[in-house]
Amino acid sequence: MRSMSDTLGWSRSASPALAGYRVDPAGSKVLLRRERVSSRTFRWRIPLDRPPPIALEIALTLGILLAAGGIGAVRGGQYETFVERHGTLSDIVARHLGFGIDKVTISGITHLDEPRILSLAGITAKNSLPFFDVTLARGRLEADPLVKQARVRKLYPDQIVIDIVERTPYAVWQKDGDLRAIGIDGGPIDQVRDARYIGLPFVVGDAANLRVKEFTSLLGSLEELRPRVEAGVLVGQRRWNIHLKSGIDIKLPEASPQVAIATLLKLERQSRILERDVLSVDLRAPGRVFVRLSQESADAWAAAHAPKKAGQP
Repeated sequence: MRSMSDTLGWSRSASPALAGYRVDPAGSKVLLRRERVSSRTFRWRIPLDRPPPIALEIALTLGILLAAGGIGAVRGGQYETFVERHGTLSDIVARHLGFGIDKVTISGITHLDEPRILSLAGITAKNSLPFFDVTLARGRLEADPLVKQARVRKLYPDQIVIDIVERTPYAVWQKDGDLRAIGIDGGPIDQVRDARYIGLPFVVGDAANLRVKEFTSLLGSLEELRPRVEAGVLVGQRRWNIHLKSGIDIKLPEASPQVAIATLLKLERQSRILERDVLSVDLRAPGRVFVRLSQESADAWAAAHAPKKAGQP
């Protein structure tokens, strides 16, 4: 019986080649020599005796020329002018591939208009759908005081959908000739440029926007006279004057203005005082009413109540 080592051809020592050693086959004696194992497995070598391909030379030359031209265009401002006219290169490529923005669907607007929405969102004919930033567009829309919430979506290949939730205008406020639509809290939400807010309550004066709910409560007390009211003027940030469309001013007291309004309603129902040629009705003194007449009415009243001379009828 032979040993297992002789049968399989194993020697008493393990094969040193597996451990990074080399066996010298020339002699019967086993010689061991340590070899360093390199960590780099592959190395690209370019033969020095062969010139590079002509295509590579052309590509490198074109790349250098394009890079130099691009740097010159950026420094000279031509690139910015090109982008301003036509959009970025990525947008141009996307548009030619059929991914331009051809349709914009807008919903939820009452006081805003479509051109303003497009301007706020930054949508132009130069944009492309893949490179349009919906997050940036939503942020720009919601930065507008009239926009409470905005949602912007892409629908490939060429459509953007915008859903708007507007803040509700509550009144119009005038200060120093500047007209602004305000919310129920008095905060300005839009500049008045046309007649879209014409049906809202109108307040005038410093800090009148912060007391607009107080004015609308007075409007409710005016009952049938409410349609004749043009504006509420806050005087000295203390009390209100009701300015009628006929030009008459109703001067209300600082305390208990609803009581003064009840007196005005009684006078109007009994004697039609507001149909007369008067400039103002002063209700600031409790229990008293002072009426200021126009010059013509004042002269006529003075003539009618002048003391009569002897012998005159």
